[in-house]
Amino acid sequence: MIDDSFRLTSVDVKHHDFRPARLGGYEKSSVEEFRDRVAEELERLTRANQELDAKAKGFHEQLRAFRERDKALNDALISAQQLRAEIREQAEREAQLILREARAEGERLLEAARGEIRKLEAELKQLEKSRRAYLGQLRAIVERQLAELDATDTAPARPPEATRNDSYDDPRAEKKTPAWLDSLIKE
Repeated sequence: MIDDSFRLTSVDVKHHDFRPARLGGYEKSSVEEFRDRVAEELERLTRANQELDAKAKGFHEQLRAFRERDKALNDALISAQQLRAEIREQAEREAQLILREARAEGERLLEAARGEIRKLEAELKQLEKSRRAYLGQLRAIVERQLAELDATDTAPARPPEATRNDSYDDPRAEKKTPAWLDSLIKE
């Protein structure tokens, strides 16, 4: 049995006095008792040391695990920061690409609109040219018709049965052209 009240220290061992034996030396029972107590104390200290070693190993294992977790968390944090930076850069590149594409599309649409305007202006000029040509032709037709009317005015008079109220038949009457014809001739 181990006496928990007995704690053996190095000072105890150095200063322990054995009872003298009758023939010289030390009493055997005292030495054996001390030896048993020293053995028990060493056994207790060995067990305590083993328990402490086991606890220390457990603490070292926990510390190693905590350090690994800390390293893993730091690595994850660094990876997350790098990923965030990469995502931001990718988003900026995509935004720049979208802007360039939008600008190019805008320029393309603007150029197409300018081309359409040029085409419409050319078409308008052609229509104006056609209108002038048509009016010129119409003017020539009208003038030819007027010339024919003038020629009929200088022709011999009609028989007396014709009425004199007709201003077209009276050579002295002023010749009037219809208003719609006048507007075409003036242009």
